[in-house]
This record gives sequence, C-alpha cells and structure tokens, in this order.
Amino acid sequence: MTSATIHQFFDALSSLKLVVVGDIMLDEYAWGVSERMSPEAPVPVLQIQETEARAGGAANVALNLRALGVKTSLVSVVGNDAAGRQLGSLIESAGIHCEGLVTSAERPTTVKKRIMNGKRQLLRIDEEWTHDVSEAEAAVVLDAFAMIIKGADAVILQDYDKGVLSPAVIQAITAICREASIPIAVDPKKRHFHAYQGVQLFKPNFKELEDGLGIALDKQDLYPIEKAVNQLRTSLSADAILLTLSEAGVLFESESSRGHLPAHLRNIVDVSGAGDTVIAVAGCCLAAGLPLSTLAALSNLAGGIVCESAGVVPIKKDKLLHEALLNASA
Repeated sequence: MTSATIHQFFDALSSLKLVVVGDIMLDEYAWGVSERMSPEAPVPVLQIQETEARAGGAANVALNLRALGVKTSLVSVVGNDAAGRQLGSLIESAGIHCEGLVTSAERPTTVKKRIMNGKRQLLRIDEEWTHDVSEAEAAVVLDAFAMIIKGADAVILQDYDKGVLSPAVIQAITAICREASIPIAVDPKKRHFHAYQGVQLFKPNFKELEDGLGIALDKQDLYPIEKAVNQLRTSLSADAILLTLSEAGVLFESESSRGHLPAHLRNIVDVSGAGDTVIAVAGCCLAAGLPLSTLAALSNLAGGIVCESAGVVPIKKDKLLHEALLNASA
C-alpha cells in the first residue's frame, strides 16, 4: 500500500456510511489491587478502586467505526432492563445511530463483567441468554434494518453467538444487500458458521476456522491452512476470506489475490476486542473498494495496535494513520 492510497482512504472515511448488525453487550470493568489472600478460600482479595461500563460486542465494532469518523448505524437487540438502557445511552452518546436497537421483553441484555488486577484480568462473569431471537423479534430486527440500510456503503455482520444473527435474519439481510448491491463483511462464530452464503468478505479467526470445518491445523504450517481457506471460500461462495492468526498475522484469499502477512511486533497487553477492530477496518476498506491485499494490511495493523491497551477499546484514527504511513511503500 502506498502513502497516497492511505491518505485517500483516510480522507474518504468521513463520507462512508456503514451499518453494523449483531450481538451487543455491556462490558463492565472493576479495577483493583490485590495485596493479600482471602482467609475463606485460596483466592486473592481485590480492593476495588475504579469501575467502568463500556459498549461491547457489535457495539464495539460500531465504536471503532465512529473512531475512524465513519457514519455508523447499529441494529441489535437489548433487554428491557437497566443494562439495556445503560448500553443504549453509551451507544447514543458515542454518536452512533441507534434507531435499530430493538428492546426485547423475552431476553436480557448480555453483560460481561471483568475483574482486573491492574492490567491483568482475574475473572470474567457472563450474564447472557444465547438462543436465537424469536420469529417475532427477527421480524422487528429486519424491519429496522430495511429502514436503516438506505444509502449504506457496506454492512458488517458481527456474530457472537448470542442469537441476534439467526439463520432467518442472516438470509434476509444477505438477500436485501444483494438486491441493493451493498457489500457484506462477516465476523462469524461457530453456531451459524455456514449460514453466511455469498458474502463479499468472511473473517474467521484460526479457532473458528478449525471449528467451522471440523479440522485440526498447525498455525505454523501455512500450506494446510491455505487449503482450508480455499475450501471455505468455495463452500460459502464468498468473494474473499480474511483469516486472522493472532501472533502469526493474517492470511487472505480471493479469486485473484492471496497472501500471508506476518503480525507486527507489539507489546501485547490484552487481545480483547481486537477482532472487532479488524472487522471494522476491513469493512471500511470493503466500502471504499480497496484491494484485498491493502484491506488485509490495514486490518492486520489495526488489530495489533488495540492489543497494546487493556480492555476492549476502539482504534485511534491518528495512531492507525501514523503507523500505516510508516509501513507504506513510496
């Protein structure tokens, strides 16, 4: 990627409109210091010093898009509860269009509570209901999507296996986007891995590839991985695959382009949310019509950058631009 291409892409971000559909959650953090063991059990006692709530899951993808200056709309489901109201407030205050947030009387808002000792995570507590949305809820989600999709440059489907992206919702959204010639980028999970047929970009991580295809692979042996990616692209009729390999970088393939990019050397603190950042940047590149190799390079770079921060945090546009230019060709 050249510096001219990078500047053109970053200048164009503010004119893009993306729609994110998927599972959102409230990420709660409790930071503290542990200086003694509990007399009740062989566990540390953590003295809480600070708490914070953040929007996570597909909402974090939307936050990454907003951090890049992209016009962003979010379609998802929250519960009729305090966590859902707090999550909606966080999303709205970030400048994300949230007319597509559906309130359910049937299911609670997903909450993930992380207990932190400094930058180290001691424990995570999940409160969630993971079955697929009901037929009635799916209809409301699709009505919201149909209203919001007008004028969009791309759609990101962010699946956390919490039920928003049921097979019926996936099939309906892909049909709507196909009719409107709007590209789709997918960050999948295992349960509905093969339901995403005919999308423009499919971005599994290494474990999802193994689970989805029911095979065991060695991350250091690229040839079998390349064969698996080719098999996956064929079975999904996908235009392109972007496979993230964490410390081994990324692998990408389309009909006309394929390659492997190593990971950038980083001071890794926390990998939480890195996949959200990767799919957000990839979705922007897809919307802007960038070549797959450039999409892979920028996404790989962005995913590494956010791993240097504790907790789930969005990418910083200036930081990504600076490092992209450092890695650009003349």
